[in-house]
Amino acid sequence: MRISCMGVVIGTAFSVAGCATVTRGTTDQVQIQSNPPGAVASTSMGYSCTTPCALSVPRKDEFSVVISKPGYQEQTVEVKTKVAGNGAAGFAGNILIGGLVGMGADAATGAALDHDPNPVVVELQPLEPRPVPSRPAPPRKPPTS
Repeated sequence: MRISCMGVVIGTAFSVAGCATVTRGTTDQVQIQSNPPGAVASTSMGYSCTTPCALSVPRKDEFSVVISKPGYQEQTVEVKTKVAGNGAAGFAGNILIGGLVGMGADAATGAALDHDPNPVVVELQPLEPRPVPSRPAPPRKPPTS
């Protein structure tokens, strides 16, 4: 009887493991915007899209985004992770329900994290126009009298 009771407790702990994992999921939608729109956003994780766009990325991953458009200076933005307010609440819920198993699941998946900045917003700067080489003026003909 005691063994089956322990089985129920362990089974319950695994079924609710990771409160933040269950309530928030293991991926995050990162919005990418540029002015002007229509730039290509490429991440260090191999994802790319044309702005404005959103990418679904694992919550625990930090990455960089390179935003480029012909005629504009390329810009790079570092996207980091931080503990989110509601992610921390889900993580703390493990103390009541999921215990160490839940905390481990949330830590492994990054479920308590959000990406920062999100949205990624970039104001692209136009490239300096290249000076047009000037042609020397043709030689003047002396006046004829």
